[in-house]
Amino acid sequence: MDLFADQPPWHEPLDDGAVILRRFAFATAAELLATIAQVAAQSPFRQMVTPGGYTMSVAMTSCGPLGWTSSRSGYRYAHHDPLTGKPWPEMPPAFRTLCDDAARAAGYPDFQPDACLINRYAPGAKLSLHQDKDEPDLRAPIVSVSLGLPAVFQWGGLKRSDPLKRLLLEHGDVVVWGGPSRLYYHGVQPLKPGFHPDTGPWRYNLTFRQAGDGE
Repeated sequence: MDLFADQPPWHEPLDDGAVILRRFAFATAAELLATIAQVAAQSPFRQMVTPGGYTMSVAMTSCGPLGWTSSRSGYRYAHHDPLTGKPWPEMPPAFRTLCDDAARAAGYPDFQPDACLINRYAPGAKLSLHQDKDEPDLRAPIVSVSLGLPAVFQWGGLKRSDPLKRLLLEHGDVVVWGGPSRLYYHGVQPLKPGFHPDTGPWRYNLTFRQAGDGE
């Protein structure tokens, strides 16, 4: 856990257009976790059902003008939380500040996120290999923040069959990808049981996206 806790943040190149910003969110992690709890109090975590009828192992919620939803009818972004019938909670300033800083540090100064997906992983939860392609403007990058228990991040290529890199992501690490690597396959291996002093048995992930048309 937190193998490099005594080191300042640093950049770890991942691919063309992709970088891991190690420990980038470490200093603000406590504020981010408190803010996650505030968002979840308005739009609770839930395990969504995929179009194929599979219940996702990861619990999710969202904040910002748009939120990501999944059901038997498909994947989509929506202005209202289907669980509460209300608009998704506003994107908190702490989230937006971190996202803006990370995007700039990764070389994407014009990123304008309008959706933040919040994932909660319990032991055994995983995210299958996939592409993020539900967004209309694929020129905008993805900013992904890891909090809590460490997880193994799988990073592939443009084809599902491409070789995978397996990378340990720890508390405060941020991955940003766009440009040539925007549609690279990626996923998270099943979370191993453990205990983190800030999150207990869970891992949280914030994923910032531009889900609207950017206008």
